[in-house]
Amino acid sequence: MKELGKKWDRCLADGAIKLGTGLGLGIVLSVIFFKRHTWPIAFGSGAGLGMAYANCQNDLRSHYLLHRREKVRYRNNP
Repeated sequence: MKELGKKWDRCLADGAIKLGTGLGLGIVLSVIFFKRHTWPIAFGSGAGLGMAYANCQNDLRSHYLLHRREKVRYRNNP
């Protein structure tokens, strides 16, 4: 149970960082390049949240993934 709490903490921290970065980058691009339109802000925020969601989903499912070893085949030397 403790591991699940740590994963959720990492997910929330990652989401806050990526949302803030996307929001900040969207604001900067909106002011500098896109004549103060709001779509770069929404796009940056959405991209940040999407990346955080994907990372969180991968982190939460990592326990349930089956890890297989690949067999290494050696060539017989004549």
